[in-house]
Amino acid sequence: MLCLRGFIAFILGAFLLIVKSSHGSEIIDGKEVTPHSMPFMALLEADKEEGYCGGILIDPLWVLTAAHIGNPKTVSLGVHSRKAQEKEKRYRQVCKVEKNVSHPDFNSSTYDHDLMLVKLNKAVKRTQWVSSLKLNEVVNDPPAGSVCTVAGWGKTEMGVLSDVLMAVNVTVVDRIKCNSKDYYDSDNYITKNMICAGSDGKNVADACDKDSGGPILCNGALVGVTSFGPGNKCGKKRQAWSVRFPYKRSS
Repeated sequence: MLCLRGFIAFILGAFLLIVKSSHGSEIIDGKEVTPHSMPFMALLEADKEEGYCGGILIDPLWVLTAAHIGNPKTVSLGVHSRKAQEKEKRYRQVCKVEKNVSHPDFNSSTYDHDLMLVKLNKAVKRTQWVSSLKLNEVVNDPPAGSVCTVAGWGKTEMGVLSDVLMAVNVTVVDRIKCNSKDYYDSDNYITKNMICAGSDGKNVADACDKDSGGPILCNGALVGVTSFGPGNKCGKKRQAWSVRFPYKRSS
């Protein structure tokens, strides 16, 4: 099943090196982004109706997403409105998926290492509306209280799938607090390889269904990929998400 829930999983640098060598809120409580202001955003779709999720173009041939989404068939770049295919035709580049490379340690039960690289059947052309996101060699663990951004075409406050790309600022939550019963209270344990991010305790900022695979950006840098959350509780103040690091963490 494509795209289960939104939350965050980081990338391991070794994973990217292996592949290279071979290699919310509508979203909840967020706003529509300026069209094409995030030209690295990818819309991944399956054959099943409404089977879609997010991804990040990191190379003309590769898209980074979450491993749990399954097997996407097509990847569309340059998308703002999902439904405006004709209107956005001159902006879009649509590719078929050549292969998927899941993180070798991905655990479908715990969502640990929930990362996947999708190889496109052709290299995309860099344009004003489509370009890859430059990756930093080292990603720091964002400290609790950091304000970061998530984006996607996921569900809204009313449970309606968003037509346009949305984004929202989320707050990083301490792992111990995130794992406590009075905060996160989930079967999925947040490990040292993950971080939580969500409400700051005052707002209901969140990711939701179909936001999986999208980015979490801290200070403009990619630090994770939306992965999972606590059941069908999008937009609750006392909840958060998990994230893994794309590269070697600095000490």
